[in-house]
Amino acid sequence: MLSVVTTPQDLDERFRAVLGGLSPADEKREPDDPVREGTALTGVQARELFSAQLASRHLDLAARWLRSFDQGYYTIGSAGHEGNAAVAAALRPTDPALLHYRSGAFYCARAVQVPGSDPIRDVLRGLVASTKEPITGGRHKVFGNPDLHVIPTTSTIGSHLPRAVGVAYAIERGRRISRLRAQTTGWPGDAVAVCSFGDASVNHATTLAGLNTAGWSNHTGLRLPLLFVCEDNGIGISVRSPAGWVAETLRSRPGIRYFAADGCDVAATYDAAVEAVSWVRRQRRPAVLHLSTVRLMGHAGADAELAYRSRAEIAADLDRDPLLATAALLVQAGLATPTDLITRYDEVGWEVRRIAEETLAEPKLASVSEVTAPLAPRRPVRVARAISDAAATSGSAARREAFGGRLPEEAGGLTLAQTVNATLTDALLAYPEMVVFGADVAAKGGVYGVTKGLRDRFGVGRVFDTLLDETSILGLGLGTGLGGMLPVPEIQYLAYLHNAEDQLRGEAATMQFFSAGSYRNPLVVRVPGLAYQSGFGGHFHNDNSVAVLRDIPGVVVAVPARAEDAGPLLRTCLAAAVVDGSVCVYLEPIALYHTRDLHADGDNEWLGEYLPPERWAEAHVPIGRARVYGVGSSQDLTIITFGNGVRLSLRAAARLAAEGVGCRVVDLRWLSPLPVADIIRESSATGRVLVVDETRRSGGVGEGVLAALVDTGYVGVARRVAAVDSFIPLGLAAAHVLVSEDQIIQAARSLMAR
Repeated sequence: MLSVVTTPQDLDERFRAVLGGLSPADEKREPDDPVREGTALTGVQARELFSAQLASRHLDLAARWLRSFDQGYYTIGSAGHEGNAAVAAALRPTDPALLHYRSGAFYCARAVQVPGSDPIRDVLRGLVASTKEPITGGRHKVFGNPDLHVIPTTSTIGSHLPRAVGVAYAIERGRRISRLRAQTTGWPGDAVAVCSFGDASVNHATTLAGLNTAGWSNHTGLRLPLLFVCEDNGIGISVRSPAGWVAETLRSRPGIRYFAADGCDVAATYDAAVEAVSWVRRQRRPAVLHLSTVRLMGHAGADAELAYRSRAEIAADLDRDPLLATAALLVQAGLATPTDLITRYDEVGWEVRRIAEETLAEPKLASVSEVTAPLAPRRPVRVARAISDAAATSGSAARREAFGGRLPEEAGGLTLAQTVNATLTDALLAYPEMVVFGADVAAKGGVYGVTKGLRDRFGVGRVFDTLLDETSILGLGLGTGLGGMLPVPEIQYLAYLHNAEDQLRGEAATMQFFSAGSYRNPLVVRVPGLAYQSGFGGHFHNDNSVAVLRDIPGVVVAVPARAEDAGPLLRTCLAAAVVDGSVCVYLEPIALYHTRDLHADGDNEWLGEYLPPERWAEAHVPIGRARVYGVGSSQDLTIITFGNGVRLSLRAAARLAAEGVGCRVVDLRWLSPLPVADIIRESSATGRVLVVDETRRSGGVGEGVLAALVDTGYVGVARRVAAVDSFIPLGLAAAHVLVSEDQIIQAARSLMAR
């Protein structure tokens, strides 16, 4: 049989031996009657759940069989957690689910609710990395399927919980926004989001953020139809959860209703799940269902359990095997004999083996292009068209009312901060599904006034303050994006992003990759940041580290240096999110927010005209296109820079022009993807390149620019000036570590001397 080479505990033989020793029932219950006294689970339902549990168990065994000859790539199984099939039975197939990696029986049970589904083949295709796998297309092994409304999650530490909060928010918000109801999520207005996780994850900061945000939201009166399910087997790989800790932790969460059950008892689990789901669906408030489970066959195929667990502990878990418990329940109810169930067990086992052998021959990803195809789709023509469409929907009467009677294009030159505010206002008019949120963005209007007045113009349903937790802010954005909204969260300072960067790296950027484009989380994250704030800061408010953003595959990073570019770049990010589901970070240089002058006090040359909607198309800036300034003859030196470096470089270029040196200053505008074609063209035009990089020398943007020059065969000379590898100190001492105008001049002169 398939299972004889799979487990040191030999679950197969134990199942047969224990089941063969069961005594037939004295009385036979009817299939439509409760399977035992005191439960609502019927015999018919119990048999269906047993089939789902069998499928999950044999899939675990198949995973180890496949791995034994290097044809399977994943052995973390669900054995011991099969009671979660009853949770699926208590829900509807249109309730979105984000599943723990041991929720195999849940997946199989849900598939039964959707005609035409084939969960066994789905999972096996994931195990062998087949391109026909329905969610990742061979890129990973996850539980996910858009037809089943199972949203893929690769989390092992609860990083999907903040997203689940956002999904629940989107469900409830969608009940009040007609455009959202027209989206293709397929989630009805009374849907419930469900999110499962393991007991060890209870201690992780991201899990606590999700639970805390759900409870905080409930406490403030915000409705969140969300059911957390903790599958508690008492151990995380080799580390035990202290007795009673998980129950105490979950039970004490304010704002979250607590339910519990023996997760090895399918009837008890079903009753508790029905009660919990009904409460959440009716109350539209969060709850947690705490299931006591066991873990059979160790953490994964390579796990040597006896290295950290006693034989008695392992045997005690075997005694609670949920598969045997469900079999005993059916036998005791007279709904099946031990022979019937063993026969069914074998039927499912051979069916799994047959399909496993079929999937072995299926194609695998065969090229870089196949692997990366869903990572970050780019359709620039459609993005440009979306901006034109947004302009066309901007009625003059509505705009004038939103702007309080005075349109921004009538106000003369605007600062960078004013331009971002006006662009957000126009975007909120153009995209009814758009929401702006974060710490201090609503009532206060942002620390720097960038979002001032937006809440008054559009109401607290679309512009609102969140709790002060960056993980929760980003998670809310990810979930609402899945729900058909256009989230524009703000992380108050760039340094604060590092507290929550995995929500971008591990969750946001992977969604399209691990769902082959079936799911996406459109997101535009506004981040005030970079350095050069005068008289304020220190390293948390003057942060020049963007390496973590440029390292995330597919993430777009835009940096507007001046008002003229702020609107076009932000509109491109918003349109890319809508059209392609792009994850964009819009990094706003704080020191330039309110800057008005370029060369001399009062010259107002850093202000920019705000364009009316009919001119948005002409000013459109595609992702990955730089801006070039010619200073003097512009024939001698190419300066490549961004952000604060643009203003510094233009000032330096004016001084160099007075010395007879003509510069072309290239504002990258996009840090990811870099505008490589523009970099090469402008560098080749002079043969001398100076990279002015306000980020750190190690891991800074300049490294990427120089690498692009080398990779494309640039033959001229190049050097860079960059910030020192240091945190930024407080006050005037900051000047010692940041790039200065004088440094740019000196570096340019040395290049000209070569």
